[in-house]
Amino acid sequence: MPVDEYIATRLKQYQDWYDHKAVRTKSSYMRMRSTSVVAAAVVPVLVNLDLPYVQLATTLLSLLVVVLVSLESVYHFREQWKNYRSTEQVIGHERIYFATRCGAYKGLADDEAYRLLVERVESAIAAENASTLNTLTLAGQVTGDDKGSFG
Repeated sequence: MPVDEYIATRLKQYQDWYDHKAVRTKSSYMRMRSTSVVAAAVVPVLVNLDLPYVQLATTLLSLLVVVLVSLESVYHFREQWKNYRSTEQVIGHERIYFATRCGAYKGLADDEAYRLLVERVESAIAAENASTLNTLTLAGQVTGDDKGSFG
């Protein structure tokens, strides 16, 4: 595969994908976290009010907090967001280092630099895949969703 094709398709495609996933998972994390923090802060205030349906509202808000915190422990949006953003940044840095022939690419012949670029980008992608799989696998074990050798 020629250098330009690799950069335009594989490298750019993955960098864009990781950027998109980082934005989405950060947004999910921030929405869930903000909602749970606000709801948890409102519950003690509602407990001290003598209004109709306050007990129902307090119960529903408490339930919402528990559900959101539990879902975060299942989906790990924060960890995924950090993994995706980190990988997107690594790929972007490799692209710039390769284009400017600095860092690990300094003084290398074109074919050597290209091989190194592919190795480093593919290693970053593989490392992120392993990290995400590890995070989600551990989450499954903690929550009992992982059937593994037990089922």
